[in-house]
Amino acid sequence: MPELSHRHRMLVLAICCMSLLIVSLDVTVLNVALPSMQQELHASVAGMQWTIDAYTLVLASLLMLAGSTADRVGRRKVFMTGLVLFTIGSVLCSLAPNLDTLIVFRMVQAVGGSMLNPVAMSIITNTFTDPRERARAIGVWGAVVGISMAAGPLVGGLLVDTVGWRSIFWINLPVGLAALLLTLRFVPESRAPKARRPDPVGQLLVIALLGSLTYAIIEAPTSGIVHTLSFGAVALAALLGLLRYEPRRDEPLIDLRFFRSVPFSGATVIAVSAFAALSGFLFLSTLYLQNVRGLNALHAGLWMLPMAFLCFVCAPVSGRLVGNRGPRPSLLIAGVTMTVSGVLFAAFEAETSNVTLVIGYVFFGIGFGFVNAPITNTAVSGMPRAQAGVAAAVASTSRQIGGTLGVAVIGAALASGIQASAYRDTFVAASRPGWWIITACGVAVLVLGWLSSGRRARASAEDTARLLESPEIRDTAGVRAQDPSAA
Repeated sequence: MPELSHRHRMLVLAICCMSLLIVSLDVTVLNVALPSMQQELHASVAGMQWTIDAYTLVLASLLMLAGSTADRVGRRKVFMTGLVLFTIGSVLCSLAPNLDTLIVFRMVQAVGGSMLNPVAMSIITNTFTDPRERARAIGVWGAVVGISMAAGPLVGGLLVDTVGWRSIFWINLPVGLAALLLTLRFVPESRAPKARRPDPVGQLLVIALLGSLTYAIIEAPTSGIVHTLSFGAVALAALLGLLRYEPRRDEPLIDLRFFRSVPFSGATVIAVSAFAALSGFLFLSTLYLQNVRGLNALHAGLWMLPMAFLCFVCAPVSGRLVGNRGPRPSLLIAGVTMTVSGVLFAAFEAETSNVTLVIGYVFFGIGFGFVNAPITNTAVSGMPRAQAGVAAAVASTSRQIGGTLGVAVIGAALASGIQASAYRDTFVAASRPGWWIITACGVAVLVLGWLSSGRRARASAEDTARLLESPEIRDTAGVRAQDPSAA
C-alpha cells in the first residue's frame, strides 16, 4: 500500500468505520425490534435466537476465509464485494414474508458482513503503521461500536414504533452505497506480499463445528437428549479434525501457531467472553423491557441509552490508554465493571428497580467500552503485516463466536426456565442463570486481561511473530531496513 498523507489516512479510517457502523447498527437495531418481530411472525424464543445466530454463525464461519482471501486477491476488492452483498441482504430482509425466509436473508447479509470488518481492520492495520497512531485509530473504530449502541436502540425504536420492524433494514441502504462509492474513490488496493492458498477442508470443518454446536445449544430445551448429543458429537469431531488437519498444511485456514502468543490467545478468549456477555445482555434486556415491563420499542431504547452512551465515550479513551499504557489497564477496568454489572442483575435482581437497572447499564457500558480496543490491538500488534487480514479475522471471528454462543446459551437457559402461561411472573427468575453467565464472562475478562498482558506474555508474542514470518518476508523487511526507498 502506498504511503498516504495524514488526511488521506483519516479518510480511509472513516470509510472503514462506515462499514462497521452498518454491521454494528444492524445488530443493536435488531435487538430492539425482536418483540415486534416475534409477535408478527409468531416466533418462539428459539426463533428469535435464530434471527440473531443465523447471522453471527455464518459471519463467524466465513470471517477467516474472507480475511485470507482479501490478503490474496485484494482488500479493497473484497471489501467492496462485502458492501454490495450486505446491502442486498438488508433489502431482502425487509421483504421477508415469514421467519424462515428472514433467517435465510440474514445469512445473505452475513456473507457480505464477513467481508467487511476483518478486511476493514486489515486495511486500517496496513494504513496506520505507527503503533500509537494505530492504537488511536482502533480506539476510533471502537467508538463506532458505541455510536451504533447509542443510535441503534433510539433509531430502531423510533422506526419500529412508527413504520414497523421491516424499516430497520432500510437504513443500511444509503450508508452502504455511500461507503461503496467512497471506497472506490479513496481506498487504495493492497495485498499480502505472499498469497495464501484456499483451505476448503478447513473451511468445512469450521462450518461444521460452529453450526452443530450452535444448533445443539439453541434446540436443547425443546429437543431430546439424543438429538442434542448427536450434534454435540459432530461439533467435537469437527474440532478434533481441525486440530489434527490444520497443522499439517503449509498455509492453513487457521494457523494454530498464532495461539503460541499468550496475548493473542488471551485476546481471543476475552473477545469470546466479552461479546457473549454483550449479546446475552442485549437479548435479556430487550425482552425484559418490552415483554415484562410493557414498554414500546422507543422507550426500551431510551432505558438502554446510558449503557450505549458510556460505551461510546469510553471506547476512544480506551484506545488512547492502550496506545500509552498497553492493554492491561483497559482490560482490568472492563473486567471489573462487567462483573459488577452481572452481579447486580444475578444476585440483586437489578432490573426490578429503576435505580439499580440504570446502575447496571452504566457499569456494563463502561466495561464494554473499554474492552474492544485492547482486543483488536493485541490481536494485530506484533503479527507480521503480511498476515494482518488473517489475524484480524481471527479476532473478529472470536467476537462473532462469542455473540453466537451468548445468545444461544443464555437464550436456552431462559427458555428452559420460563413458563409461557406466566411469562411476566417467571421471567426475572428464569433469566437469573443468564445473568450469572454474564458475570462469569466478566470475571474471565478480568483474569485473562491480567495474565495475558505481562512481560512473559509479551515475550511470547515476539517469539510467535518471528516464527510466523516467512523467509521471503524477512528478506524484504531486511532490504527495507537498509534502504527505505525500497518500500
